Amino acid sequence: MEENQSPAKFPGGEQNKEECNWGMWLHPAQLANCLVPLAGLVAPIAIWQLKKDQFPSLDVHGKNVVNWMISSAIYAFVGLILMFVFVGFFVLLAVAVCGVVFPIIGGIKANNGDAWKYPLTISFLK
Repeated sequence: MEENQSPAKFPGGEQNKEECNWGMWLHPAQLANCLVPLAGLVAPIAIWQLKKDQFPSLDVHGKNVVNWMISSAIYAFVGLILMFVFVGFFVLLAVAVCGVVFPIIGGIKANNGDAWKYPLTISFLK
């Protein structure tokens, strides 16, 4: 972690192990698209909405994940448009790689009790 970046503070203070586990599963749930189309959109939002009242830190994780999903959709759309000038192929490749790597890193950080804001994410939900 960079020196000027501190872990997010969670409502309710410290997290217990179960809360860390739910946070850990929330992030890689985005990868469910590999198995079932649209499951990667539904699963993280469902986990977030069903468990955020029971585990307050999941609200922070859920917002980070949804912000990333919206941002990556925008980046992918821009990449599709830029394919006409051949730059879009690189944009789509970068979005695809980040779409796999970021949820894994987010899950690891959540398991350690940290909230990780995905890089390049536009904050739609605060």
